[in-house]
Amino acid sequence: MQGHLTYTIHIERDEHGLYVVSVAALPGCFTQCRTFDEAMAMAQDAIAGFVATLVARGKSVPIERSAESPFSMSVAAPLRSHDAPAAS
Repeated sequence: MQGHLTYTIHIERDEHGLYVVSVAALPGCFTQCRTFDEAMAMAQDAIAGFVATLVARGKSVPIERSAESPFSMSVAAPLRSHDAPAAS
């Protein structure tokens, strides 16, 4: 039986500039690559492979119940001194 599953992914850049993708609902499922487009494609491959491995091993597949898909982005922008976040 084939179905479609949806998972929230978390994408961040590491200290080497690589995109690192993780899937909180699938602990241990992650990938990394050089471009954002590669990260999106590799995330799909990583999730599909992870789920296929769970099924092949007779394990249950976690189902993410959240209908939300949070996606946040940080950008570099010039700030005036009174715009800068307070030091913690």
